[in-house]
Amino acid sequence: MTPRPAPLPPGLELIRAGDYWRHNLKLRVTCPCGRITTLDSWVIARELGGEFRYAPGRLDPLRERLKCGRCGKKRADLRKALASLPRVVGIGETGLDYYRLNGRSVADMAWQRNRFAVHMAVAQALAKPLVIHTRSASDDTVAMLRSAQATAGGALTGVFHCFTETADVARAALDLGFMISFSGILTFKTAQALRDVAAFVPLDRCLIETDSPYLAPVPHRGKTNSPAWVPHVAAELARIKGLPLDTVAAATSRNFERLFQLPAPVKET
Repeated sequence: MTPRPAPLPPGLELIRAGDYWRHNLKLRVTCPCGRITTLDSWVIARELGGEFRYAPGRLDPLRERLKCGRCGKKRADLRKALASLPRVVGIGETGLDYYRLNGRSVADMAWQRNRFAVHMAVAQALAKPLVIHTRSASDDTVAMLRSAQATAGGALTGVFHCFTETADVARAALDLGFMISFSGILTFKTAQALRDVAAFVPLDRCLIETDSPYLAPVPHRGKTNSPAWVPHVAAELARIKGLPLDTVAAATSRNFERLFQLPAPVKET
């Protein structure tokens, strides 16, 4: 049975429409002025859809619709209210991506930096880890994380997911207390630099993932990726570190449970 969610603040109500895979769980927001707005929310879908036991909370779908279209009143607490749901165990993925500027400048990406700052503040307020996406923007990503950690907003932890950056960025992430997550890219023939990074990242700071539906690991490269193929990433990490596969599997599972503050699964007898 799917556990009931924690009560939402006044003015917020969950409604259902359509099937789960079409994001059937929506959020009805009632402004004090009386205006009612209905929002799609992947945060809510992941919270109550029984397919997910735990999940990070993606806050982006709400975007600027936190502002009432009638009276202009902002619901600054809305993101925090959603992220505080008990089975939302982290915030993300979030971060900065300057890979496809399409004629825009880095200065034009201020909207990304503003949203990243909001997400970091929510993570600090709720003491939940961040799932970081960074692409062609590592300097700004690291700088913003350092700045946030230096504030009085509280501790900030998390993971750099689907890591593809340099050894220097990995060291900076580790110095910040973050974990590093490796995807199927680790198995690619052209990814020797990434394998070199994986070799020096301590095992107790490593996570593994697939980032499906893309980046399928060898021997499935070119196909639609699947979480079922994460053992290929584990096997490659074990090969790089010269460790038994079971050791890497157990360690990365413990790391995941520690980072997201989850109970260890009960072993069947």
